[in-house]
Amino acid sequence: MEQMDCPLQKKGSGYEHWKGQVMTADELHVLYEGIKLNNVNHYDYVLTGYTRDDSFLEMVVDIVQELKRSNPSLVYVCDPVLGDNGAMYVPENLLPIYREKVVPAADIITPNQFEAELLTGRSISTETDAVEVMNLLHSMGPDTVVITSSDLPSPLGDQYLVALGSQKRVRADGTIVTQQIRMDITRVDAVFVGTGDLFAAMLLAWTHLHPNDLKTACEKAASVMHHVIKRTITYAKEVAGPDRKPSPAQLELRMVQSKADIEDPAIVLNAVVL
Repeated sequence: MEQMDCPLQKKGSGYEHWKGQVMTADELHVLYEGIKLNNVNHYDYVLTGYTRDDSFLEMVVDIVQELKRSNPSLVYVCDPVLGDNGAMYVPENLLPIYREKVVPAADIITPNQFEAELLTGRSISTETDAVEVMNLLHSMGPDTVVITSSDLPSPLGDQYLVALGSQKRVRADGTIVTQQIRMDITRVDAVFVGTGDLFAAMLLAWTHLHPNDLKTACEKAASVMHHVIKRTITYAKEVAGPDRKPSPAQLELRMVQSKADIEDPAIVLNAVVL
């Protein structure tokens, strides 16, 4: 049984062949300078994901910090793509950059268990460990942390995997409150590409609409994932035919066809407040 990639695993293209160019830090800098010259560098949100180059990653942080100086309310959502299942699939020299620069600049981060362990230097064996790791990540900078998948046992059985989240917010009187949640997500016998990106984007969207309610934001983001993946696997199996494994092309996420679910998902996954 493969783990459902929802918002769980983060992989490559999924295809045997791919073409194109990888943007360098210098090219990113030139692009951003052009945006500034046209005075259109006014953003409310920034979302970043997979990056393999250290100088590019540092340039991203520099740009985010500059944007935040112009707009202190800007929200930076970072999916710190480092690896999974005990193995890194980016160069190891990116880890200290994430620890020392990227995570402190982020408002929301979406690591998997392995990435959360790498970032904090702590292992997760129990739900208590996970809460401690999320609190450590809070102390590094982000107000919202969602561990998108973990190896923790689900009370619903081994057909489910566990995601956890934590949000710190300041009340009007200055006191700090923390909401921490757990979600039990059904496993699917397929591997999809792009679900990590989709989950991070959905979490951004729903935390915008529910800024002080991580439980609702995560329920809606995870429910979108459920609907998109269900529609995708149904389509892929129909196209592949009986007893045939769907190809990566057939498992392309059915995003356009899921527009209504993305905009207003029926809640099919409920979070438990810890």
